[in-house]
Amino acid sequence: MEDRILADAYNLKKLIREAEALADEAIIAMARLKQAMLAARQNPDVECHTGQRALLRLTEAESQALAMSTNLLRVHDELSKVARVHAGGDSGIPTTIPPSEVEAVSDAKERQLA
Repeated sequence: MEDRILADAYNLKKLIREAEALADEAIIAMARLKQAMLAARQNPDVECHTGQRALLRLTEAESQALAMSTNLLRVHDELSKVARVHAGGDSGIPTTIPPSEVEAVSDAKERQLA
């Protein structure tokens, strides 16, 4: 049974890190897209308001991606707590996520909704 717990723990560790990396890649891709959109809009032949709605929608998508990333950090934190209880034999370095990092986006999201 112990071997299965450790195997599951290592698999979850790999998968959560993969999910976090993909969330970061999505945020990076959106930042590049926004940069390209703004650069294209600087063309003298393009009106300055062109693409404004698309930029607003992209900004909303970026906010949602950041919220997703924060929720993944929360998942990671909860999995770390479970690992301490059920896979205590793991001699690896524990993951510590400062509460301020997890709560920062929640606070920003609440202000945005207000």
